[in-house]
Amino acid sequence: MEKTINTGIIGFGVGGNTFHAPIISTTEGYNISSIRARKDNEVAIAKERYPNAAIKDNTDDIINDPTIELVVITTPNAYHHPLAKQALQAGKHVVLDKPITITSADADDLIKIAKAQNRILSVYHNRRYDSDFRTVKKILDGQLLGRLVEFESHYDRFRNYLKPGAWREKDEPGAGILYDLGAHLIDQPLLLFGMPEAITADVRVQREGTKATDNFDVILHYPGLKVTLKAGMLVSQPLPRYIILGDKGSFVKYGLDVQEVALKAGLTAHTKSDWGIEPESVWGSLVTEINGVNFSGKVQSEKGDYRDFYRNVYDAIVHNKSLDVTAAHARNIIRVIELAIQSSDERRTVDCKGAFV
Repeated sequence: MEKTINTGIIGFGVGGNTFHAPIISTTEGYNISSIRARKDNEVAIAKERYPNAAIKDNTDDIINDPTIELVVITTPNAYHHPLAKQALQAGKHVVLDKPITITSADADDLIKIAKAQNRILSVYHNRRYDSDFRTVKKILDGQLLGRLVEFESHYDRFRNYLKPGAWREKDEPGAGILYDLGAHLIDQPLLLFGMPEAITADVRVQREGTKATDNFDVILHYPGLKVTLKAGMLVSQPLPRYIILGDKGSFVKYGLDVQEVALKAGLTAHTKSDWGIEPESVWGSLVTEINGVNFSGKVQSEKGDYRDFYRNVYDAIVHNKSLDVTAAHARNIIRVIELAIQSSDERRTVDCKGAFV
């Protein structure tokens, strides 16, 4: 590569050490030069895996380092806005772990600062680089289902207890799975179909003793199309990841992209030869009629690769190319979350007119 982007990572919990650092370190054109890690186990992992990176316990040491061009922020959601604001004002390009911020007003503030500073601001909505979503997009781009009438997407887990020390399960702004898993689910239909006309949502707490949202059902209303997004923490048997219905056929798929499992096992694209390739056992089923020919069978999943996110950020910084994940798009995801909470609280469908940028 003609340029190497020195990168500082702020936050080295699961987001930093599992989903960002291994992807950045295996994407050409990047050098992880500094990591802010404070807990003993995080410091140990950082030193072992990235021996050439400086390990810091102070955020300012990274943001004020003149050799660092890109700052990646993977802290709890409440810190996204102040840290990104500080980094942008210091002249850094910024990647935030999703969601961009807790409120759309804070996102608007960051967008304004990034524009004034002429800096790149993007958000790690990595699930659009999943093999399953890439397969869905290929099927829809090919109009293999005809006119779509329903699009249903799930992100389910089973944990009937509270995870000790987990900030996402505390009663605080930006916690809960609507901000976590919901941000992933919302990103995809907004990318495919644009902004909805209205939102109907049911946001719940189901586990005993839980304070943060652990179940939601969000319906995005489009002309002639119903989009349902669901997630819960008490789903012990696998439900379909996608159910997509059209007037020519349907596509149903189980199973999650394989990259997360690999990353949690400490593997990377450099150590796993079949990176991002799903086994045939989780390929989706397509039943449709194409040009008078009936088809029923499995569809081989497309290859997933989270490195494509950072490849695009590199091209945006170095070659002035367009971002795949713009800050405005990430802001609209937060606006959907805000309207979903409003819909659930008021037990009504909320009009989205004027809500999006």
